[in-house]
Amino acid sequence: MILMRHFVQLWVLVSQTVWLGVTPSPTDEGALRSGHGDHGEPGHKEHHKDSYGTFASEFLESRHLSDDGYPFPTAPPVDPFARIKVTDCGVTKGCIRYGKPGCDAETCDYFLSYRRIGTDVEYEMSADTDGWVAVGFSSDKKMGGDDVMGCVHDDNGRVRIHHFYNVGQWAKEIKRNPARDEEGVFESNRVTCRFKRPLYVPREETLVDLHLSWYYLFAWGPAIQGSITRHDIDAPPVSDRMISIYKYEDLFMPSTAYQTFNSPFCLLLIVALTFYLLMGTP
Repeated sequence: MILMRHFVQLWVLVSQTVWLGVTPSPTDEGALRSGHGDHGEPGHKEHHKDSYGTFASEFLESRHLSDDGYPFPTAPPVDPFARIKVTDCGVTKGCIRYGKPGCDAETCDYFLSYRRIGTDVEYEMSADTDGWVAVGFSSDKKMGGDDVMGCVHDDNGRVRIHHFYNVGQWAKEIKRNPARDEEGVFESNRVTCRFKRPLYVPREETLVDLHLSWYYLFAWGPAIQGSITRHDIDAPPVSDRMISIYKYEDLFMPSTAYQTFNSPFCLLLIVALTFYLLMGTP
């Protein structure tokens, strides 16, 4: 009976200590620190103190571990940007390449692809720039009065899709943005993006119907604090003919350097110089 009475008194004392929040003595705290935790390692398990700040710091120091020692679930990672497939060009999507012969979406000066997905058109764009890349839909192959979609690399490292309208030789941003399912990336000094846009839209000045054929204007250049500046070249390339969204082609447009090299006059000059070197001087 005496032993039982001592045990009851001890149990009451322990219960009061827990419920009243009595702080253990330094000796007791040291003993708790030296005790074995859930993983069988010394010092793993420790009583929380009463303050919320102490609890928060201890919670962070525990690397968000649950009572069982397992990490709490975290948000799933964002899917990386899927690279543009040029093997689909001319088959399941149309492509336009500007640059060196044989270039692809990662090596062309400028690259554009398009394909129909239900009532949408999906565009992919890429250019050798750290600022912006854009495509314009024109009825006359000239800048001015054109519906433009642009992908802009901002100072935070993000690539965002914007809607512009060409007023003369400069682009005015339009608040109404038809783009959706947008994604973009900046890497290897290239701006690359992908987005969808409705095939049919109510006709208005700043927004064209993509089911009609248009000349495509291609442009790219630097950006300052997320705002586009003048394009890199004075005369941005334009498609030779109107592009139909219903016809998947794989078109190549040589850049200025290769246009000069491939010109008839340049080829004739190369032949003449070669003949002169082979025959020698008289």
